Amino acid sequence: MNRLPNIQSLPTDATKKPVTITPDFVIGSSDVVLMAGPCSVESYAQARAAAEAVARVGGRVLRGGAFKPRTSPDSFQGLGEQGLEILRDVADEFGLLVVTEALAVEHVPLVARYADIIQLGSRNMQHYPLLWAVGELHKPVLLKRGFMSTIDEWLKAAEHISSRGNTNIILCERGIRTFETATRNTLDTNAIALARQLSPYPVLADPSHATGRADLVLPAARAALAAGADGLLVEFHPDPSNALSDGQQSLPLSMLPHFVAEMSKITAVFNRSFT
Repeated sequence: MNRLPNIQSLPTDATKKPVTITPDFVIGSSDVVLMAGPCSVESYAQARAAAEAVARVGGRVLRGGAFKPRTSPDSFQGLGEQGLEILRDVADEFGLLVVTEALAVEHVPLVARYADIIQLGSRNMQHYPLLWAVGELHKPVLLKRGFMSTIDEWLKAAEHISSRGNTNIILCERGIRTFETATRNTLDTNAIALARQLSPYPVLADPSHATGRADLVLPAARAALAAGADGLLVEFHPDPSNALSDGQQSLPLSMLPHFVAEMSKITAVFNRSFT
C-alpha cells in the first residue's frame, strides 16, 4: 500500500542539490533556465541560426539531437557525430552550453566529448546499463521521465545514476501517455511539484513533447513554471514546417523573444528570474 511521505522527511532548501554546469551557471537555483533549439540538428546553417537566436535572448543552453530515436526506422535518425560537431561549433561561437542525447552505452564517451549535459530520453529511462554508464561520469545528466513510467520509477532511475557516483542529475517531465489522444502526451504538472518535494534534484519540463502541438507549448510552459519547474526544454526551429523531425511541435525562432517575455512574467510572480 502506497503511503504519503512524511512531511518532515521531504527535502528542504538545505538538502536540495543544484547542479553546477559552469562556475557561473547553476540549475536549481532562483534562476529558471531555458534550453532551446531544434529537435534535430539538420545542417550547420540551421543550428547556427538557432544558436544565434538563443544567445540573443540571453539563453545559456542550446538543445539539439544528433542521435534521434524515432518510432519509424524510415524517419530521419540524426547526423550522428557530424551533428555533435555542428552543435559544439555553433554553441562555442555564441558562448552557449550544449545538451544532447546519448542513445546507447557506446555513445556515452562520444557525446561526453561534445556535450555539457548528457540527455537520456524517455525511451531510455530504464535502460540500466546506460544509466550506469553516465553514472560513472561527473558530467551533468538530464533524465527524462519515461512516457509510461510512474514518478517512483523515474526517481528510482535517477538512483541508478547516483549509485555509480554521479549526483549531477536534472530531472525532466516530458509528458506521459494517457487515454487522451488530442495531444501527443499529457503534461503531468503534479509530477513536477511532487518530484521537487521527493527528490533533491532540479526538475525541468519539456512542453514541446508533452503537447506535440506548437500552439499549446506556451500555455503548457506557463503551467510547468507555475508548478515549480526549474527550467524548460523547448523546441525552436528556423522553419518548423520543413523540419526533418517534430516540426508540428516546434516554435519558430521568431517567437523566442515573446516566449522569454511571457515566461519572465510567470517566474517574477515567484521571485525567480528566467534565463
